[in-house]
Amino acid sequence: MKVVIFGANGKTGLLLVEQALAKGHHVIAYIRRPGTILIDNPRLKVMVGNLNETLKMKDAIAGADVCISALGGGSLTKHSPEITNGIDNIVSIMEKAKVHRFIYLSSLGAGESRFYMNLFIRFILVKIFIRVPVADHNMNEQRIVGSNLQWILIRPGSLTDGQLTGELKHGIKKIKLKGFPTISRANVASFILQQLSDPTYIQKAVWLYE
Repeated sequence: MKVVIFGANGKTGLLLVEQALAKGHHVIAYIRRPGTILIDNPRLKVMVGNLNETLKMKDAIAGADVCISALGGGSLTKHSPEITNGIDNIVSIMEKAKVHRFIYLSSLGAGESRFYMNLFIRFILVKIFIRVPVADHNMNEQRIVGSNLQWILIRPGSLTDGQLTGELKHGIKKIKLKGFPTISRANVASFILQQLSDPTYIQKAVWLYE
């Protein structure tokens, strides 16, 4: 498959690139900072551009099978309008280019998943600590859900640098979480890549934790 990864130079994004290449996919890594991906592979193409450079984004997306967003704002206190506007651009370009499947890396706490936590955790974490990133995720999710794409929203627990184990829990049904669960970025990346051709979670929001 031809896979476009936005935010490919982040911690999770790099794992997505590495794992996708290991599975034999052709990868276009769209990044905003040059020199941040040093992988040498004939099936990898690195494109440097901002999320408002729609001509570059069109070139990246054209002919793709799947687009993945691993974009993150990097701040707990400041909104990331460049990313929310960028998601809007990605969705619009995908619709026009007839690239159907879009996998968006969100977070537990976004959308209805905030109600899966007990009241104390929800207040401390979602209402205070990660309030700004969750608000951005909510905006992005609403844009994606309102599209005609075959979207999948991935909502993992707190990301760690743990190993790839393949041991994780996932689903779409309402659950009761104890505390705020965690999951390794490696396991998240692996799960995302499993969704490239699996129809199970199309147009669904999936919770994910170890």
